[in-house]
Amino acid sequence: MASQKSSDSEKTTSRAPRRKRGHDRVESLVNAGVHVFSEKGYDGATMTEIASHAEAAIGSLYQFFAKKEALAAEIHQRNLVTLTELLEQLATDASGTSAPSAIDLLFERLLEFLAENPAFIVVAERRDIDPQFKKQARAKLRKALYGLLGNVEPPVPSSRRQALAALILSLIRLAANLVRDDDPTIREPALTELQIMLRAHLHAATN
Repeated sequence: MASQKSSDSEKTTSRAPRRKRGHDRVESLVNAGVHVFSEKGYDGATMTEIASHAEAAIGSLYQFFAKKEALAAEIHQRNLVTLTELLEQLATDASGTSAPSAIDLLFERLLEFLAENPAFIVVAERRDIDPQFKKQARAKLRKALYGLLGNVEPPVPSSRRQALAALILSLIRLAANLVRDDDPTIREPALTELQIMLRAHLHAATN
């Protein structure tokens, strides 16, 4: 749990639990935070609603997360760890496949990630994120994507990988926003078009 400030974590004032009961309570509070943030948005969510959803006393929530920023930071960091691991594993699993096939696999796993982490884009786009943390998180995700682009067959030229990794990361953010669109007649076709565009672009870059 993120309870300290470091080069790889956001500034929080959360208190780390010492016993299993405390860990279980934190998990309940984090899950409640995910639900309320995804339903109400970051600005619209309140600590009172989060505690209520967790069926916990408001004092219990403040015991572990002194403010809403701390809870959002905890969720954000967990999401980033999962997403980074997903992209690193994808770079390995897509080794030797064509760039379009790698993009298909990326979208498949990305959509699973977004379904399992519905508050991701909400906590990732809040205004109170430490800029240095944001920069370092982007760098890790781009590095994983850079590796993916080098592992496809034929590989994306090294001179283009950095820029394309940054582009794909921006498109992941766009996909995350599209997933939250409540109109399926827009959401599904738009995600498909995004996937088609990226497949075609990377096919051209490797041929």
